[in-house]
Order: sequence, then structure tokens, then C-alpha cells
Amino acid sequence: MTKHKLAFTRKNTHCSLMLMLTVGLFVVTVCLLTACHRVEKPLTHSGNAVYYWRTTFSLDSIESAFFSTYRVKRIYCRYFDVVMDASQGPMPNATLQFAQKRPDSVELVPVVFIMNDCMQRPHEGLARKLVGRIVQMNETNDVTGVSELQIDCDYTARNRDIYYDFLQEVQREAAAHGLTVSTTIRLHQLSMPPPPVSYGVLMLYNTGAPERFAERNPILDLRDVKPYLPYLKDYELPLAAAYPVFRWERNIRGALISHVADYDDIVRVKRLVEAERSDLKQLILTYHLDSENVKRYTTKQYETIYHH
Repeated sequence: MTKHKLAFTRKNTHCSLMLMLTVGLFVVTVCLLTACHRVEKPLTHSGNAVYYWRTTFSLDSIESAFFSTYRVKRIYCRYFDVVMDASQGPMPNATLQFAQKRPDSVELVPVVFIMNDCMQRPHEGLARKLVGRIVQMNETNDVTGVSELQIDCDYTARNRDIYYDFLQEVQREAAAHGLTVSTTIRLHQLSMPPPPVSYGVLMLYNTGAPERFAERNPILDLRDVKPYLPYLKDYELPLAAAYPVFRWERNIRGALISHVADYDDIVRVKRLVEAERSDLKQLILTYHLDSENVKRYTTKQYETIYHH
């Protein structure tokens, strides 16, 4: 009798161990699958938007019609740059002047471009001054309904931590005025941990080296985008997408060189990045609003660029 009881006990123990191993293997498998597939966080905004990158806010009839023609609901408007002054530190430059009010149907997002050398070391009070200047410009020019501001900076791995600390300060200052904060993301920045903001706008332009203009279009070339595609899936920050519709003219050794993004290249890049990330279909921007840029592409081409 004792032998039978002992055998029965060993059998149950064996079954229990097998069950525990099976459950454990299942849990590990689920964890591995979860780790391999990034859970995308939805963007808080969707639809069509455009950048405005001039020093005077004034819309002609072509630019005004752009909003209704392409159902553009947001305009990301450069308010000023922050440049490094040798004696005074970071200072505002090229401040936007409002010659007219923005259309009532369009939400305005102030954008501040910060030169990289301003982020080589921390600057006490910079975030407070920056947010305060934006709020003051809104009040002075009767710009209402602003819920967000955006910071644009071509930060690098070397000054990333300083920039991210600065963004956290901006967020604290902005929250006091009911504002959220976003930032631009360049392709090379996808290899870094994401910044502490609500979302990023992936800049799908100025992708190439300007000195290689004879080989590739420095505004947008698929060959310059492809190396960064593997970073997209696991990038832990909601992303919008911005595509180029501008012309870039440069004087090189006395010759005027003009660059324009090829429409077919824009569409190829758009399809590639959207295949990697569904949120890149949600909020789509073009850079930037100008009557010449509006006329550069057909209505059908713009509709394809803005297709969700």
C-alpha cells in the first residue's frame, strides 16, 4: 500500500511540475511578443496641417484658400528663433510680425526654432522667458484658442540630455498656461530615446547632405530615409509626419542651384513610413505655406500627400 501511495504522489508531482513549466513558458512567450511589438500611443490630434515659416504673418488669396481646399485645421507658425549671443546668451531673433489675423477656422500652434549651440549647456530661466514671450505675443496679437506650443531643435546625442531637461522645464511653464508641448524629430534623432513631450513631428525633409547635391536631392531622397526605417516601429513617442513642398535655392561657387522635392519621392517615402507606423497617417503636415509652394503641386497631388 505504501509503495502505491508513493508512486501516486510522484506522478502528481511530475504533473504539477509539467503544468508549471507550461504556464511559465506561455508567460515568457507573451512577454517576449509584447516586447517585440511596440504598443502605439494615439496622437491627440488628427487631420491636415501646415507649417508657416515667414517673418510676417500675411496670407494672400491663394494661401487663404489652401485651408478650405485641403481641409487644413492647424497651422504650425514659427514665432521666433533663439540664437546664441556671445555676451548675453540665448536671445530671440527674427520675431514674427502679425500683419493680419489668422483664419478663425484654423488653430494656431506657435513654434520656436532653437539653434543647436543654445543647448550646449543649461541656461537658467530660458524656458520661462520663452513661454512668457509666446504668451505675450498671443495676447498682443489677439491670438486665441492656443492649446499647444512646439519646440524645433536639431539636437544631437552630445546635447540631448540638456535639451530634454530644457523641454521638461518648458512643459512645466507651458502647463501653467494650459499649453501642451510637442517637438520636431529629425531622422537621425530616431536612434535616441524619445524626448519628454506629448508627441513629435517627424521631419521627412532636409534628409541629405547639402554638399552631395549632385548625387542626391538634399531635400528628400528615399535612399537617405531607408536606413532610419528600422527605428520607427519601436520609437516610443506618438508621431505626426511632415513632408516638403518648398524650393531651396543656394549659391554654389557663383552658380544658383535650385532643389525641389520630387512628388513621386514624397509619395514613396509616405507609403514606406506609414507601413511602419499607423500614427503617421493620423496628423499630416506640409512644409511650408507659401503661394509658390501651393502652386508647385496639383490639387490631386496635394490630396495624395494629405491622404490618411
